[in-house]
Amino acid sequence: MQRLKTRPQFQATLAGGTVSRTAHFALHQLVWAVEPQVNSEAPSTPGSAPETAQTLFGFPQLWMGAMVPKRWARRAVTRNAIKRQIYAVSTLFEHRLPQAAHVVRLRTAFDRKQFVSASSDALKAAVRSELVELFTRARPAQEVR
Repeated sequence: MQRLKTRPQFQATLAGGTVSRTAHFALHQLVWAVEPQVNSEAPSTPGSAPETAQTLFGFPQLWMGAMVPKRWARRAVTRNAIKRQIYAVSTLFEHRLPQAAHVVRLRTAFDRKQFVSASSDALKAAVRSELVELFTRARPAQEVR
């Protein structure tokens, strides 16, 4: 499993569509096309041509990314703990996920009144159980042929 690292990789994957949602998370997926679309015309300005999956990812493999915005998790400790849980749970479901790019995005905050500590065992358990539910609910990808 490779990790998404660049902004264009994340943007392309988010544009691919949502395959699963829970109360706090969304799973986005970009399925590889068999033949990349080639534009016969040259772009008029640099950077105006859309980048293909081949350019962004290099080779078709399972790619995973985690987005935990400051808006929904203010403390860095919390953001890092959630990201670690995302990557740990994704390795458990690696065999079930298709060869595609995936992004798990935190879409709402966990209640700070319920989880007072920035990185408590209760918060980690809640995040982990919801991530397991997210990956279990994920619809199978429709591969482009």
